[in-house]
Amino acid sequence: MTSSRPYLIRAMYQWIVDNGMTPHLLVDASNEDCMLPIEHVQDGKIVLNIAPMAINGLTLGDDDISFSARFSGKSQSIQAPVGAVLAVYAKENGQGMMFSEDENTTDASHDDGTDPDPDKPKPTLRVVK
Repeated sequence: MTSSRPYLIRAMYQWIVDNGMTPHLLVDASNEDCMLPIEHVQDGKIVLNIAPMAINGLTLGDDDISFSARFSGKSQSIQAPVGAVLAVYAKENGQGMMFSEDENTTDASHDDGTDPDPDKPKPTLRVVK
């Protein structure tokens, strides 16, 4: 299956905007595919305000997030792979969603189709009335 991360980012963004809050992204700036203003990176991470009135041309794609924003009065193009996004949240109350830094946490099998731990019991569902 494809990653759920881009879908969750889009959903959280829309939910935050619909509730009149300011959406922010926490991005892992150490990812080599990021195009970010390095002077604003702290501890290898950057917080980006992605509110509609703060940016232009927002694209929340399946692989990348891109937009243009002003930093210290200069317009810059920003691009970050979806896998580099660590969180999307509302500035005002901190509500949102954090993501694991490990991109493959939802993949339960190897590429060859074998189970990584055959002794581990499989989860089951049961009907509760």
